[in-house]
Amino acid sequence: MKYISTRGHAPDLSFEEAMLTGLASDGGLYVPETIPTLSMDEIASFAGQSYEDVAFRVMKPFIGETFTDAEFKEIIAKAYATFSHDARAPLVQLGPNHFLLELFHGPTLAFKDFAMQLIGQLFQAALERRGDRVTIVGATSGDTGSAAIEAFKGLHNVDVFILFPHGRVSDVQRRQMTTPTEANVHALAVEGDFDDCQAALKEMFADHEFRDGVKLAAVNSINWARVLAQVVYYFTSAVSLGAPHRKVSFTVPTGNFGDIFAGYIAKKMGLPIEELVIATNHNDILHRTMETGACTKQGVTPSISPSMDIQVSSNFERALFDVYDREGAAIAQLMDEFKAGEFKISQGAMDRLRDLFASGRASEDETSQAIAAFHARTTEVLCPHTAVAVKVAEAHLSDVPMISLATAHPAKFPAAVEAACGIHPELPERMGDLFGKDERFTVVPNDLATLKALVKERLA
Repeated sequence: MKYISTRGHAPDLSFEEAMLTGLASDGGLYVPETIPTLSMDEIASFAGQSYEDVAFRVMKPFIGETFTDAEFKEIIAKAYATFSHDARAPLVQLGPNHFLLELFHGPTLAFKDFAMQLIGQLFQAALERRGDRVTIVGATSGDTGSAAIEAFKGLHNVDVFILFPHGRVSDVQRRQMTTPTEANVHALAVEGDFDDCQAALKEMFADHEFRDGVKLAAVNSINWARVLAQVVYYFTSAVSLGAPHRKVSFTVPTGNFGDIFAGYIAKKMGLPIEELVIATNHNDILHRTMETGACTKQGVTPSISPSMDIQVSSNFERALFDVYDREGAAIAQLMDEFKAGEFKISQGAMDRLRDLFASGRASEDETSQAIAAFHARTTEVLCPHTAVAVKVAEAHLSDVPMISLATAHPAKFPAAVEAACGIHPELPERMGDLFGKDERFTVVPNDLATLKALVKERLA
């Protein structure tokens, strides 16, 4: 299995090389050269299997010879051993033909744990075999950072630096990043928004001297291994509802497009998905793009669903690569145009995108109302991101089962939840001391030179 860049000028890599590299040297994102497919019989056989068994069978074709079957099974087992629910990703029924996929039973209470716990084990195994060390730099709008720190803290062959927007994440999200005491963990509060953090990360990768000097690696959703891990729960949830003999639909709250792109990969692998619905908050660049064909930055307005406060949806590039018939030069041109604030998608590519994805938007008021309404109707307490999904999903309900993705535990956003429905969601008992721990982080200006100098200083 080879991996190619969406911009067409980086060398093809193996799975291990693509995973450890993250961002391609031409600025593009790595994708598989081909997408393996599963037969209906193979998908049907997932019924009744453990999450770990399905994960092995879904991901193994993408891994190639990087790990033996025994090694990969052990990696998967370690990755999900800390999850608090035996099903790992259980389904809850919200109403007729509407289901909630709970993705918050991992160690940091967010869907990012499914990918990050796995990628931590993959990195550890690969680096130990190579006798190598890397510097991970990640940008987060809240959940990726805490999940990365949880996965990599204390590992002797990794230093991890997480950039997060100062004052723009929830208190729980911040404390999950700033209270670990391990020396290899560095939490950096950037005076800007998430897009500023993500831009700084991409600029670090573009500086090849810096990149090679610190052995830079990325674990954001620009890393293909992150997307791959998320493909699995589309299969487990769909099979629970009768797939492949019955179609299913999914509504995904998304800002960076990684989670819904994983659903697209599941569909290409053969999972019978009727509809993939992009759900955005009021920072709705993806919904606007789907409606108008123009991807236009309009700035980020803080919301009660901060992990979606994004205007540069990095993984959207992977979808564009496919609908432009994998023409790297065309994607490179679009991304160059986006630096100036906007690019327009060709009519043919736009038609193909609309065949693949639907979209919707939930305002702040609609999000709060959804939290209140679903609590009253079902007693379920939704986090604001999940509420965006279930609100948007309501416009797409049909005789095909709809699965809305619950991407975080409501206790990560207690103020917004309590304001909406009067319930103050408590952290699980195992995290009850989070607010009693000392914080350790550095506030840094939104300045690339300062950030690079700080990384070098901490590694010295």
